[in-house]
Amino acid sequence: MEDDQIHPLHDIDKNIIDALVVKQIPSDIDLINLARLINRYQNFPGEKDLKNDLEKIIKFWNISEELLFAKTRDIWSNNFKPNNAPKDLIGSGFDTSN
Repeated sequence: MEDDQIHPLHDIDKNIIDALVVKQIPSDIDLINLARLINRYQNFPGEKDLKNDLEKIIKFWNISEELLFAKTRDIWSNNFKPNNAPKDLIGSGFDTSN
């Protein structure tokens, strides 16, 4: 039954994923959201539907995970600040101190 686990942030993440699925051209925050959600669910036992949606987004945007993570590292290294980002960046791993 481990494969049936539901992540505590499922509802919040599902809304983000649903918004990403329809994006034609991703913004920096979209790339960051995709990367952090891939990291969150990568080794999580369950959430097969969300994992499948994340894979669909990768394919739709025609980007590999390796390139996605390289781009997000570049975004963060160029002093990206999620000041105006949604409050649902919970668990993204970014430093909120100034």
